[in-house]
Amino acid sequence: MGAAMTRYLPSRRYLWGGLAAWGLAALSGVFAIEWAPALIAVVLFLISSGLLVFLALRPPVEIRESHLIVGNRAIPWGEIRRVDRTGWISPLVVRLTFSDDSRMLLIYPGDLDSANSLLRHLRRHSREAQIDGRAHRDFWGDALPAMPERKEELPSPRYRLLRPEDEAEVERMFHQLKTVGRLDQNNSSDEK
Repeated sequence: MGAAMTRYLPSRRYLWGGLAAWGLAALSGVFAIEWAPALIAVVLFLISSGLLVFLALRPPVEIRESHLIVGNRAIPWGEIRRVDRTGWISPLVVRLTFSDDSRMLLIYPGDLDSANSLLRHLRRHSREAQIDGRAHRDFWGDALPAMPERKEELPSPRYRLLRPEDEAEVERMFHQLKTVGRLDQNNSSDEK
């Protein structure tokens, strides 16, 4: 087995949130003795508490060089055929489809940065998988054909720095400089 590259543990915030929801359910239960509509709050807090504790007790996810470990299950990267993200990012919920057409719903209750990192690792290591319906090579941009090397240099572009009439004036001055040797309008006979 390969050495552990990265281990993703569930966030403790879910456990604390579940305990807080359970405490609020108990407090609402005390109020429900005197006022019956408080039973609605008791039920909602108990459901929330159960869901948060369920998320807090999810097994850790390990990313290794050759495989993915979810709890006690080791999944070789070559077995994963699809990695489909759902709308959930925190907690991260990803559908994995394997080569034998079995499926697994991976739920990772971590903070947003850890969830994005785990999703990136899953996508990067699942080389034989389709990622959100696209081939791995297309998703990561590896499928672009290599540009053939150019054997001849393209001419550098010419940018217009002068207006056409200014350019004509510069050309006229350049020809005068080449023929006479100077730019002033005086004749050489006047200087003597």
